[in-house]
Amino acid sequence: MDRKEFLSLLGLTVGGGVAISCLGGCAKESGATPGGSTGGGGNVDFTLDLNAAENAVLNNNGGFLVKNGVIVARTTGGVYIAVAAACTHEGTIIQYQGNNSRFFCPKHGSTFSESGGVLNGPASTALRQYKTELSGTNLRVTA
Repeated sequence: MDRKEFLSLLGLTVGGGVAISCLGGCAKESGATPGGSTGGGGNVDFTLDLNAAENAVLNNNGGFLVKNGVIVARTTGGVYIAVAAACTHEGTIIQYQGNNSRFFCPKHGSTFSESGGVLNGPASTALRQYKTELSGTNLRVTA
């Protein structure tokens, strides 16, 4: 094998490795997953003590907090709701706007219904919705 042939093979090997590495890394970096979120997959199961200071915001209609990749809110009607906290467009953490009965992404303006459906893009995929169950002063959130 001469020098020219060796360098050609070396270039193909290195180039192929870089391409595979890049493609693998790019796939892992996409923050939000369709219908889901970046932090709250199917294994969501946690309980919030509404008497605890860090959860007190949920004692007020329109209040919300983010925990374990999930945004938990209390609607203006007093109902507890929970959806994935990451916008399905680019993974930005969303906010709850109780007065407008919707979730809002502050980065690009996507809005979602209280059940997670897309109201306005650029997001085109709904937020994953989670179940809430109130027992006394404990609020359980599950997939």
